[in-house]
Amino acid sequence: MGEYSEECLRYFLEHQSQLYDEPVAETLEEAESFLEDCMAVVVNSLKEVREYLDENGMDISGMTDAEVEESGEVFAIPDGTYLIVEA
Repeated sequence: MGEYSEECLRYFLEHQSQLYDEPVAETLEEAESFLEDCMAVVVNSLKEVREYLDENGMDISGMTDAEVEESGEVFAIPDGTYLIVEA
């Protein structure tokens, strides 16, 4: 597997319903392919999440860190990284 760790892919599979009404992937391979297709990114901190969202036109200026972390597009991976998936 490439850019996405196995832990990241597993977490996305288990929590994809936070962003999508129906499953978009059922296997690790499908999850990786889907994330690659929608150019999802992995960043190392909430600060980097804020920077990414701001650079991509999302107005997060009035949002707390908790609100940013709870955004549907943001997946807080247990290893401390964040997966950002633009729907």
